[in-house]
Amino acid sequence: MSQTIEQLLELQLATLVSLSRLLEQEKEAIVARKAADIARLAGDKLALINKVQQQDHQIASHAHRQQLTENPELAEKIETIQTTVSRCKEINEVNGEALQRAQLSFHKLNNLFQQSRGKQQMTYNSSGVAQNIRSLGTNIKA
Repeated sequence: MSQTIEQLLELQLATLVSLSRLLEQEKEAIVARKAADIARLAGDKLALINKVQQQDHQIASHAHRQQLTENPELAEKIETIQTTVSRCKEINEVNGEALQRAQLSFHKLNNLFQQSRGKQQMTYNSSGVAQNIRSLGTNIKA
């Protein structure tokens, strides 16, 4: 049995509310720097986005789709859906920016570690030429 246009709208709204909650969880995971949770939530987010797209396709191809503009209750439901979509987009953009900042911080920290490691492994010979510590003592034959 085919779903009514009203049922499809309710289902899509429920899916979008779930997506909104998931995006809030993702934001918390980003703030807490829980990489495993971030990866899991990203997969869940993608699944929900695909589900929303499928539902949107079902609504667009529904035999009674003209009711979406003719019926005031359905038009109101569409407005609620669009508001929820906008909210999800905003939260997702904030999460994306936070992830970019976290990644930039990680790269800066990694560069500092590498610079620090490089300084600890460098020394100078009697001629004042820089040498790597790993090469010191490798030419001893005793």
